[in-house]
Amino acid sequence: MAGPRVVIIGAGVVGAALADELSSRGWTEVTVVDQGPLPATGGSSSHAPGLVFQTNPSKTMTELARYTVEKLCALDVDGQPCFLQVGGLEVATTPERLTELRRRQGWLTSWGIEGRLVGPEECVDLHPLVNRERVLGGLLVPTDGLARAVLAVEAQIRAATARGVRFLPRHEVLDIHTDGEHGERVTAVVTDQGEIPADVVVCCAGIWGPKIARMVGMNLPLTPLAHQLAWTGPVPALAGQAEEAVRPILRHQDADLYYRDRFDRIGIGYYGHRPMPVSADDIASVDSADGSAEPMPSVLRFTEDDFADAWTETQSLLPATRDAKVEEGINGLFSFTTDGMPLLGESPDVKGFWVAEAVWVTHSAGVGRAMAEWLVDGHCSSFDLHECDVNRFEPHQLAPDYVLARDCQNFAEVYDIIHPLQPPGAPRPLRTSPFHVRERELNAFFLEASGWERPQWYSANEPLLARWPIPTPNDWAAQLWSPIVGAEALATRDSVAMYDMTALKRLEVAGRGATAFLQRLTTANVDKSVGSVTYTLMLDEDGGIRSDITVARLGRDLFQVGANGNLDLDWFTRHLPDDGSVVVRDITAGTCCIGLWGPKAREVLQPLADSDFSNNGLRYFRAKRAHIGAVPVTAMRLSYVGELGWELYTTADMGLKLWDTLWEAAQPYGGIAAGRGAFNSLRLEKGYRSFGTDMTYEHDPYEAGLGFAVRMDKGDFIGRAALERRAADVRRRLTCLTIDDPRAVVMGKEPVYDDGRPVGYVTSAAYGYTIGKGIAYAWLPAELATAGRALRIGYFDQRVPAVVAEEPLFDPSMSRLRG
Repeated sequence: MAGPRVVIIGAGVVGAALADELSSRGWTEVTVVDQGPLPATGGSSSHAPGLVFQTNPSKTMTELARYTVEKLCALDVDGQPCFLQVGGLEVATTPERLTELRRRQGWLTSWGIEGRLVGPEECVDLHPLVNRERVLGGLLVPTDGLARAVLAVEAQIRAATARGVRFLPRHEVLDIHTDGEHGERVTAVVTDQGEIPADVVVCCAGIWGPKIARMVGMNLPLTPLAHQLAWTGPVPALAGQAEEAVRPILRHQDADLYYRDRFDRIGIGYYGHRPMPVSADDIASVDSADGSAEPMPSVLRFTEDDFADAWTETQSLLPATRDAKVEEGINGLFSFTTDGMPLLGESPDVKGFWVAEAVWVTHSAGVGRAMAEWLVDGHCSSFDLHECDVNRFEPHQLAPDYVLARDCQNFAEVYDIIHPLQPPGAPRPLRTSPFHVRERELNAFFLEASGWERPQWYSANEPLLARWPIPTPNDWAAQLWSPIVGAEALATRDSVAMYDMTALKRLEVAGRGATAFLQRLTTANVDKSVGSVTYTLMLDEDGGIRSDITVARLGRDLFQVGANGNLDLDWFTRHLPDDGSVVVRDITAGTCCIGLWGPKAREVLQPLADSDFSNNGLRYFRAKRAHIGAVPVTAMRLSYVGELGWELYTTADMGLKLWDTLWEAAQPYGGIAAGRGAFNSLRLEKGYRSFGTDMTYEHDPYEAGLGFAVRMDKGDFIGRAALERRAADVRRRLTCLTIDDPRAVVMGKEPVYDDGRPVGYVTSAAYGYTIGKGIAYAWLPAELATAGRALRIGYFDQRVPAVVAEEPLFDPSMSRLRG
């Protein structure tokens, strides 16, 4: 036996995959418990229809699905394959959906999956039951197919068992024991048949996950929802089909439907019905005496009325089903989350308690591998998991009312066409800055950021369009856009603008050990004079970028950190020393921030201030405390838009006064309030990166063009050893591209081509109103990242000409920032 004592709760597709992956890495002291029998345990895996469509806007989710396909294709149980690679076909019955399929094909190309668009005739050739009169075209992914979930569970159980893993069916988990004064570490799992010692517990309980997690005081933002799956009786057109599946799995997303073969019958899945949430506490347990519940715990009674529209539409799309009838159906329970992503990682409060939840069959084996790497190596090297980390949520995002509303919304939107900027629905508004009342008076158009209402533009600035005519982008890019965005960007460059930066995460790090703590976690030298501000990175042990942050030293033992989100707070908290010498506080809710930027920013600010804001009085990347009128502020001379100015922080109670003071002083200079749309355009003109979009855990500083933020001579820091190995082997680069056509504005995640060959993908994109060109940052092979290189970007059905450009595109001398 090797490795710590691991108990996995749940032997479905995720638990079995994790046991297999852990044992293959040498961790064999693993016990898997499940309340049901094996291999069909009674959870979602036992009734899952098995359709695996790999297409996803998330690169991570696509890669998890690809690994699942590859692994399951290699598994069998006594000669029975665990995956039927029949391909996947998505059909369009409306022009809007056909356009969407072109976007989806772009994602596949970006993430390295084969997929091609097919015409209506080929759709029928591929799936002869499809009504030619209904379809306009389709998207074919040859490697998609059907996962035989229960067989896959059995195959992975056999492999893990052969390495020494122990599986205990019909063991219901009653409690999880912890030790420490506040229950800081797991020690055992208590079942109805005894206690199992544990150093690590991984909850793979699926729809029961919230119930298990509460045993250690953890709140999982997961809701089980019923999803309808029906089976026809024999379809005469399929009579004599000897193989389980011969046609591609089929999606009809315009009607929230999908289909699969099962010999001479058709399975029909439907998302178009009303959301039907169920509390995890109300789901029956599998009876440990006979291993059953009626019919199984994850299956609810089929509600025929909810399926009526689905059957009508099915008979239209697949006319052969008119000669059959719906013979059986279920309302099967699956897990949904507030952002549609899995919940992976360790509890923030109880060491050794991990979760791998809200994972469907499609991504199950990939998640098993990711979790195994994370547990064994301390980080995941195969997948970028920042979108999946269970600690990504803000406190309000764990509120039961919020979780239920957003989970139901995600169910309803499973097959919807979602614009990249489309904000979520209710509940809104949730978080508003102290400036919100003034922003509404200026007719702000709000989008949402981490629950904050954040202005995208202000309709009050419409008169600026008389001075600055703004080109209109293509129809897709013009959604949730206004020409006012461009006018606000140009007004910022021309005079001065106020930006609400309150949504930026702010952390306070204090204590006698604060300096050493930050030095250990960051790549740059933050042990500088009081008043210094440092742009720096946080890395994982493998040298991948975990975040980019700013660190302002406000006192000998006091720092303010501009962070990217709750994962940064979680990372800080996990690395706190045990001696109490460092305290980390999230100060976001009690503070606010205005970015005052533009060539006239000093003329606005200096007369209001009790301190010197000249170039010598406060240099670039320096901070100090001052008063602006009656308002005490912390002023940092930073600018994400590439113009002279400051980030001005104050307490929330003084925020409105700060806004009014600056607003009144800015009016003689033509000052405006500007929104996030302008901000994004301006930051791309300066080449400023955005973590989570431009770079993530899978990228290192040298690839991302952020080597300047690394100080190898400062001493040791997390990831330093890995960087020494990676510095000399840069094979890809984050690269600036420009586009001449003002209508050809791309949005992000599009493939990039070199002579017709896909070579990379776009991260951030916008129109640069100052430079008069479209801008797209993209990951490319290093040999293609040379200025002047002509490439093309795949945008729906277009190949948009683009050229590699030197960066930054605006003010390369930095004179406007440093003046």
